[in-house]
Amino acid sequence: MDPGRIIVALDFSKKEDALRIVDELEGLVNFYKIGLELFLSEGPSIISLIKAKNKKIFLDLKLHDIPNTVYKAVKSLLQYEIDMFTIHTSGGTEMMKKALLAVKEYSYKENIPPPKILGVTVLTSLNQKALNEIFPFSISQEVLVKNLALKAKQAGLDGVVAGASSAKEIKELCGNGFIVVTPGIRIEKTEFHDQKIVATPQEAFSLGADYIVIGRAITRNNSPRRIITDMIK
Repeated sequence: MDPGRIIVALDFSKKEDALRIVDELEGLVNFYKIGLELFLSEGPSIISLIKAKNKKIFLDLKLHDIPNTVYKAVKSLLQYEIDMFTIHTSGGTEMMKKALLAVKEYSYKENIPPPKILGVTVLTSLNQKALNEIFPFSISQEVLVKNLALKAKQAGLDGVVAGASSAKEIKELCGNGFIVVTPGIRIEKTEFHDQKIVATPQEAFSLGADYIVIGRAITRNNSPRRIITDMIK
């Protein structure tokens, strides 16, 4: 297993805890996810602290607002040299295109490589029952994910965040170059926590995922290095 395809989720509220994991996994993991909890509690400085250790940052804030607001928000985020970030595909085609425009303008102006934009399809905490409660019409989870992924592709996004079970069909629909990042990764399939759609690393990659996001199975373990080492054997 290529360790470069593993993204460790720093789901903490304190920078000390996040930096401890980064240091413990030095030489094994190069890509880290910063989500709402850590970003809001520590601010953008946490990005700089981790980038100073020569790591890649996946900023998972799932932006979702009117197009012009997302455009301005993306412009603000890009100053922190992130490598990948998320917006909600359900924000619509115009919103996704405005996010892409912000990336193109900023990258051209600063002469830097553009970060990858990923569209969030359906949260892995939602199952079919939850979707039935949200929508006043019947739509399968699989169809919804594929439709949102296709909209993201048509809007020019680099890829999507989706459960492992959808990865193969997304690749067939959007092409092999379209990135699929899969959260809800568990070392054992018996570990669900608050996720409804889970997979092991091996399952996710075999189904076509380009990257996996794994959090608690690593960060809440007493031996995170051992877990990662065992994964990449």
